[in-house]
Amino acid sequence: MRVIRLAMAALLPCLVLSGPARAAGSFVNWEHPHVHPLDLTPDGLKLLAVNTADNRLLVFNVAGTGEPVLTATIPVGLDPVSVRARSNTEAWVVNHVSDSVSIVDLTTLNVKATVPTDDEPADVIFAGLPKRAFVSCSQANTVLVVDPANPLNAPTRIPIEGEEPRALATNAAATEVYVALFESGNRSTVLGGGNAMGPGAFPPNVVSNSVGPHGGANPPPNAGSAFQPPMKPGNPTPPPVSLIVKKNAAGRWMDDNAGDWTTLVSGPNASFSGRPFGWDLPDHDLAIINTTLLDVTYASGLMAHDMALAVHPSGRVTVVGTDATNEVRFEPNLKGRFLRVMGASVDPGNPNTNTTRFDLNPHLTYTTSTVPQAMRDLSLGDPRGIVWNANGSRGYITGMGSNTVAVVDATGARITQFPVGEGPTGIVIEPSGWRLFVLDKFASTLSVVNTATNMEVARVPFFDPTPIPIRMGRPHLYDTHKTSGLGHIACASCHIDARTDGLAWDLGDPAGDMKSPTGQNLGMGLPVLSTGFQSWHAMKGPMTTQTFQDIIGKEPLHWRGDREGIEAFNPAFMSLNGDDVQLTVNEMQQFENFLATLTFPPNPYRALDNSLPTRVPLPGHFTTGRFGPAGQPLPDGNAVRGLNLFRPPRLLDNNLVACSTCHTLPTGLGPDMSWNGNRYVPLPVGPNGEHHLGLVAMDGFTNVTMKVPQLRNLYEKAGMNLTQTVSQSGFGVIHDGSVDTIERFLSEPVFAFQSDQELADMVAFMLAFSGSELPTGSNTRLMEPPGPPSQDTHAAVGQQVTLTTASPTAAQQLRLTAFLSLADAGKVGVVVKGRQGGMARGFTYVGGNSFQSDRATQTVSTSLLRTLASAGSELTWTVVPKGTERRIGIDRDEDGVFDQDELDHGTRPDDPNHP
Repeated sequence: MRVIRLAMAALLPCLVLSGPARAAGSFVNWEHPHVHPLDLTPDGLKLLAVNTADNRLLVFNVAGTGEPVLTATIPVGLDPVSVRARSNTEAWVVNHVSDSVSIVDLTTLNVKATVPTDDEPADVIFAGLPKRAFVSCSQANTVLVVDPANPLNAPTRIPIEGEEPRALATNAAATEVYVALFESGNRSTVLGGGNAMGPGAFPPNVVSNSVGPHGGANPPPNAGSAFQPPMKPGNPTPPPVSLIVKKNAAGRWMDDNAGDWTTLVSGPNASFSGRPFGWDLPDHDLAIINTTLLDVTYASGLMAHDMALAVHPSGRVTVVGTDATNEVRFEPNLKGRFLRVMGASVDPGNPNTNTTRFDLNPHLTYTTSTVPQAMRDLSLGDPRGIVWNANGSRGYITGMGSNTVAVVDATGARITQFPVGEGPTGIVIEPSGWRLFVLDKFASTLSVVNTATNMEVARVPFFDPTPIPIRMGRPHLYDTHKTSGLGHIACASCHIDARTDGLAWDLGDPAGDMKSPTGQNLGMGLPVLSTGFQSWHAMKGPMTTQTFQDIIGKEPLHWRGDREGIEAFNPAFMSLNGDDVQLTVNEMQQFENFLATLTFPPNPYRALDNSLPTRVPLPGHFTTGRFGPAGQPLPDGNAVRGLNLFRPPRLLDNNLVACSTCHTLPTGLGPDMSWNGNRYVPLPVGPNGEHHLGLVAMDGFTNVTMKVPQLRNLYEKAGMNLTQTVSQSGFGVIHDGSVDTIERFLSEPVFAFQSDQELADMVAFMLAFSGSELPTGSNTRLMEPPGPPSQDTHAAVGQQVTLTTASPTAAQQLRLTAFLSLADAGKVGVVVKGRQGGMARGFTYVGGNSFQSDRATQTVSTSLLRTLASAGSELTWTVVPKGTERRIGIDRDEDGVFDQDELDHGTRPDDPNHP
């Protein structure tokens, strides 16, 4: 029976994705990660799971010993990533894109309230006396404290000193809440060494300073007095570049060749690296919140990325995640072993003195970059969930990349492992302890595991609207067993969830070849930009990890533009990941098709109508010293004025160009065109469909030939600020992360700003640079060419209002009117979900103040729909991406038959093969 069940699960993509073709644009892929996507009600009878792709909460009956039975699917917000049962009758669901928490009544099977949150909420947990809800907000770096009895009252906001607080846990007494900081860093930072702008420019070239441990040699050797691998004979002298250093257990800042840079990073000569005396990276990994006082203490030095946590019955907190060895230079030295999959056990009473760390892959020695496949299959990759049994003798850790669950003892030592469905994330253990439930995110299945045998005994599929190209291409990003030499890493180890890791890496190769930029769009045909280009040196220095969002069609790729297209990265599966083979042509096409779906989420700085804000508070941004004392808070910025500073007639660099000449709107990338003397003309695509966006040679750094970078995720590059003595990140902006802040970069004399207020206005615009609805250039405007289109999301998408009575408040009415105005303008869609007459119903706005219901013959006016809500029949209005409203609102499986019509006729709205 188990074989049959697993075989049926393997056929699931065919079952749910065949049938009628999906409408173009009916699914938007933000690729957001699960945090705590699975939970049991306190009585152990109901299993709750988020269906992120379908924007729903799934409720399974797990009473008895049989397979879980799906009993309800409840629409919530966009991209739900976590769920917690507050009681046997109430669940809270965290919606990452909607910036909300859906409070679900498990009796009426409906959302009864929607709680707004700060940007990108990640998890929720209940603790304290009386019990309150603690909600982590990853982009805002806050934890909100919400009164469950009055959830719409203003929350208490706890700032978290660290980047990306996500997973939550609490102790048995509920007196403490533990917060894992997903992007905590690993005490590594970058020292400037490639600045070619001359004295006074930032950062100072401290690597080239003779007072350094290598006497100013730049790049310094990495193996005694030599380079390993040796430099290729005949190559020109490598350019001076920056250098990554890492603070060790003794508090010394060391490079990969035992060079001690402490005096130049935090000591008496810290100013030589642009830092204040005493500068430090606290490297907070775990925040510990006292639920009575709401004060916070921290544990540090655990790992670079704290992905999940659980409390052991002893009271110690176990954190699992990954740690990077980015201080080691050169790709051949990192091949197959640039990362470790780690666990840590923390005593919350003594978080920085009683901590142990352990490698979750003890069978790996890391002395070689590849091992036989049988040994790779033992490896755990990309850990995303952990649970302990009741007596603490066994822990279970999901490997989203390895498609396995690892079993460890109380000390974290590996006992065994077993396979489950693709992309396991959430994991819970039933009260009796004999069954585990695992949510397989990518397979859209629920695995049931017998803990006595450590074997999967059932795999229960559920509906998933994810398109085939995403399903087919994902393994090439995430699958650690398939794409690496040791089985524990993949492309997603650094490009985490198709984004970044917040770190820089020196993946150069002293033995590598030079490469000419001939054939690229050098200077876009502009005389002032078309000179000075140099071949790319194999010793390129550190480069920060770039996002995969919206890179297809934006070639060439990488910071330098030295990769013609995604196909040029195929050798890295062997040279960096350590695999035995590259992807096949078909696999590479699958990978590219998947990457082409990745979309930037709503920008948190834009207004609801997606317009630029005229007043942006800038906490964490400080004056740089150009116009007055450094280190003072910047004034509020005006992004509209910043846009005007970005475009002609405001020019820079002695009136040679405008910002938007190179950083074209709406992406910030260079144009895919060249000036012919009269107009900009499009360039033909290459043999693999690759485009030719502009490269420049005027960045002022020793890596001379560089691609003009996009600007749409600059608001994510926060945490490093060298005007302050403490930073939360060791890397800032530009290619190597050596410029600490946006405002520092903009303070260079080449930019013609006149005051700190103008600087603040430009910073505000950079933070709000989401891409869409910005003015476009013209083929005939020399200083402002048209740029490539942007694949991003309107700022209103995800926003929600839940009506609970027939008489909405004035504020609710105003917000709903704003939603519908945006929909009438064709910018977004609007759907309404809830229960009416005891049935789950859906409505999609079709314009003219009319909604199409999920019965083809029924339409409802806006005015009537606003009056239909009542207790137990609440209605939640949600803004969705334009083009998705029919699927999300009324035709879930896109088979052409509306959802309620299918139910009326005895068919399923989640089965496109049987309309």
